[in-house]
Amino acid sequence: MAAENEKPFILMVNDDGIYAPGLAALVKEIKKIGEVMVVAPATEQSAVGHAITLLSPLRVWPANRNGDSIGYAVSGTPADCVKIAFWAILKKRKPALLISGINHGSNSGINVIYSGTASAATEGTILGIPSFAISAATYEEVDFSVAARFARRLAGKILKNGLPPATFLNVNVPPVAEEDLQGVEVTRQGMAVFREKFDIRTDPHKKTYYWLTGYKVNLDQEPDDADDVVILKNKISITPIRYDMTNYDFLDDLKTWDI
Repeated sequence: MAAENEKPFILMVNDDGIYAPGLAALVKEIKKIGEVMVVAPATEQSAVGHAITLLSPLRVWPANRNGDSIGYAVSGTPADCVKIAFWAILKKRKPALLISGINHGSNSGINVIYSGTASAATEGTILGIPSFAISAATYEEVDFSVAARFARRLAGKILKNGLPPATFLNVNVPPVAEEDLQGVEVTRQGMAVFREKFDIRTDPHKKTYYWLTGYKVNLDQEPDDADDVVILKNKISITPIRYDMTNYDFLDDLKTWDI
């Protein structure tokens, strides 16, 4: 716990890389309420999920922008960043809060499984740090300051109220001006199917390669409180996510299988 008048210590990470504009906007806002430490991937690590580096060493070095220190760059994944920050860089100084983002692109529905942004928040939660992930729900150009200001508000609430064990918050902010936001809604994780395809292309050496693309379908079949549906209504979506993936409804039935 921070002493009275002492700013809380806040660890920040992302999956777009330490020089990403979403992270810079977030740091600018969160510095208004806390002491910030950034430990982030040296390069983009989107969609790496909860991968961690085991078979090669991790490299860590101070990162600078325009001659000013912005934190530590790590030659690994978002989950690596949280682990190495907690166990090595911070020398077990436990942050009061971990924030992952601001991701450029939504992390809603099944994308949460693949998301490096969400996985960093998961890792923080595993380590006992109240954590949330935040994303700007577009791949187009976006004003990250809208999501950053909301992140500051939410951070204050979490610092005051805490979070349940094994639970982090996954936040998606619609890509609209602040005055066009239609509110904030607590949501469930959507289950809309992602229709995937591979573009087949040829490189200059006449070798074939494949590039994954796709889009979500069946959004009209989602419940009204699903994250993707709420985002389309220009509302900020907040989903409490647990890393316990046990299907408790199926436990008793599975026990009858006499395996």
